[in-house]
Amino acid sequence: MKLDLDLDLHRYPRAKGRLKLRRVATRVKDLYRTPAQYAALQAEFRDEINALQQMMFAHDRYGVLLIFQAMDAAGKDGTIQHVMSGINPQGVEIHGFKRPSDEELDHDYLWRTSSKLPPRGRIGIFNRSYYEEVLTCKVHPEIVRDVQRLPSATTTDLDKLFRKRYDDIGNLEAYAHRNGIRIVKFMLHVSQGEQRRRFLDRIDTPAKNWKFNVGDVAERARWQDYMHAYEDAINATATDACPWYVVPADDKPNMRLIVSAAILYELKKLDLSWPTLSKTQLADLAKAKLDLLAEQN
Repeated sequence: MKLDLDLDLHRYPRAKGRLKLRRVATRVKDLYRTPAQYAALQAEFRDEINALQQMMFAHDRYGVLLIFQAMDAAGKDGTIQHVMSGINPQGVEIHGFKRPSDEELDHDYLWRTSSKLPPRGRIGIFNRSYYEEVLTCKVHPEIVRDVQRLPSATTTDLDKLFRKRYDDIGNLEAYAHRNGIRIVKFMLHVSQGEQRRRFLDRIDTPAKNWKFNVGDVAERARWQDYMHAYEDAINATATDACPWYVVPADDKPNMRLIVSAAILYELKKLDLSWPTLSKTQLADLAKAKLDLLAEQN
């Protein structure tokens, strides 16, 4: 089933200048005609992603890291659940990163995520990531000054500090790429109006009350600061090898289809193949087959 979708509209870097989020749509025309077609498309994507992940596991040369970043209520959890549901759980590792612990603050800011990079053969998923260090920390520089226990000379010039962090992140991702770990990053681009609607739904629906954090409303007041932080981070770290996808997130089914299509596209770019057996191994297989067939007699 063909999906009429141009992923280049969502993939960064792009040839036409720097990303400006105010120019990027948060909603697109439906990519499916009926709920049944949507379900069929999602199932088709899952089957193809699962097949490629199994080949990647057998090939044992590449790993893939999918990073999801977004404003609150954009749908990260649900997207991960819907897109990866049905994939062999042995081939997927999911890690969520919240406020750093005391132990994590005793280390450099990349320490807690570096140890969770996926091994060859597996898909790793980061629900938030080291990008919080140039997103939340940029909007709230007091975290850098007062919480992260950095040398005072490091925090004197915060503009320089964040430029260096972009360099650090770029170097980490280039290093991972050279070692067979392909990193693909998603920003789920929800509008401020849609976030407000979802927050109200969380307040009005008892089963969703637990999802609501009063502090999330305070963060809405810094919306434009966050948008600028996202723009700076994406523009500084989007490369052809480790791209960003800015995905319209006001409509969840369309968002999930775009994410699924992007994951499949990036997996297909890997030079995957089933392992080739040696003559000795093939001979062993042939002998094993004869032994098993002989058991019928």
